[in-house]
Amino acid sequence: LLSLTTGSSNVAVGYGSLDALTTASGNTGIGHAALGSNTTAANNTALGYLALFTNTTGEGNVAVGSNALDASTTASFNTAIGSSALGATTTGTHNSALGYNCLDANTTGQFNVGVGLGALGGNTTGSQNTAVGTTALQSATTASNNTAVGKDALQQCSTGGQNVAVGAFTLDANTS
Repeated sequence: LLSLTTGSSNVAVGYGSLDALTTASGNTGIGHAALGSNTTAANNTALGYLALFTNTTGEGNVAVGSNALDASTTASFNTAIGSSALGATTTGTHNSALGYNCLDANTTGQFNVGVGLGALGGNTTGSQNTAVGTTALQSATTASNNTAVGKDALQQCSTGGQNVAVGAFTLDANTS
């Protein structure tokens, strides 16, 4: 809270946590440099080393885990729980990631849900995907509107859309 001028109801614990904050309220940063670049964004919660580190104006985010949502600049309304979850997201919105490296390559994709180790791990710009299970939809990069439930379900689908796979290894070799 080194730069705070008019904000209120903020909590900072850890070296560099919420140091750039100037006017926003309702932020919690716990951990080394958690929310360290946040300037005017409100209602963010970051717990962990570099969690939400580069966020400047994105609001309503929750990041729990080392490097969770750490590339976010203006992304809003995301939930990342797990080390590196949503780690590359810069402007993507309304994403939920639960698990180590879950949605970790996502940059601008939105309305995605990933649960499990590496679920939707390769997604960069794809939107409206749901992946539940270890490495489900892991290779999806620009794929959208897919649902994969089960370990490795739709694992190789990189650009496809409107696919539904339920069960371990279901459609795991499908690429589109």
